Amino acid sequence: MRIPFTGVGTALITPFRKDGSIDESSVRRLVRRQIDAGIHFVSPCGTTGEAPTLGDREKLRVCQLVVEEAAGRVPVLAGAGGYNTREVIDLIHELEGIGVDGILSVTPYYNKPTQEGLYQHYKAIAESTTLPIVLYNVPGRTGVNLEVQTVVRLSALPNVVGVKEASGNLVQMSEIVAAVPGDFLLLSGDDPIALAVMAVGGKGLISVASNAVPSEIVQLIELAEKGDFAGARRLHRWLLPFLQVNFIEANPIPVKAAMAAMGLIEEAYRLPLVPPSATARDKIVKVLQDLKLLGSAARV
Repeated sequence: MRIPFTGVGTALITPFRKDGSIDESSVRRLVRRQIDAGIHFVSPCGTTGEAPTLGDREKLRVCQLVVEEAAGRVPVLAGAGGYNTREVIDLIHELEGIGVDGILSVTPYYNKPTQEGLYQHYKAIAESTTLPIVLYNVPGRTGVNLEVQTVVRLSALPNVVGVKEASGNLVQMSEIVAAVPGDFLLLSGDDPIALAVMAVGGKGLISVASNAVPSEIVQLIELAEKGDFAGARRLHRWLLPFLQVNFIEANPIPVKAAMAAMGLIEEAYRLPLVPPSATARDKIVKVLQDLKLLGSAARV
């Protein structure tokens, strides 16, 4: 049996309607599509899910829909992080009642705590719940880096089971792998370098691109898990233009535009996110055309 939260987890987008409401039927449909494609777990209400624009009631509703649709077939790693430790703990308690399988918790942002502050923040969260906690380090967005020794300290807590690493720093990731217990999970938080992260000891990927191309991303990571890096490299090279174009503007703008072009969702964002510029949209569509991805994802 696969260890929970290894392999590929999709950082699920949150589909909206043009009136700004959550498109609940699309949430369910997208989860079904992910599971049918062989995804290993799903992660709603993170950065890609536009979590900063969702109220707590909306986050809980999205996670409830995902849990119901997953129906135990794949684990659900729900996003719950932020700069107010007590509010994060309160949200986690409510997520426990919904039945999520774990928590992905981004580092506090804006108030830029010290490494000791980060440790105490996560320690308080971990001690408040029996759910497994995956740390989320994305310093390009939060303004603070979760350093190697802090990850090592946190890995000693029984229910801190891994880290989603989106620093882009392969040396830092290599040092983490070398210093943490063997069962602690290092997950790539960046699609374009996921294969490299697997090569230095990563255990999987929490992916943006798999919203649009789940089976292809699953195949890539499973090849790496089997040690077939030659096959994984071939697939990586083919996918790379799409992996890169997803970040031509702020995530999740490009991947939502791509999914709309593929017929998967209605294209809608919440402010301060807006549709891509005409130039960016042209590049997104060209990549989809070049990879023959348009028309390959009929709505079901």
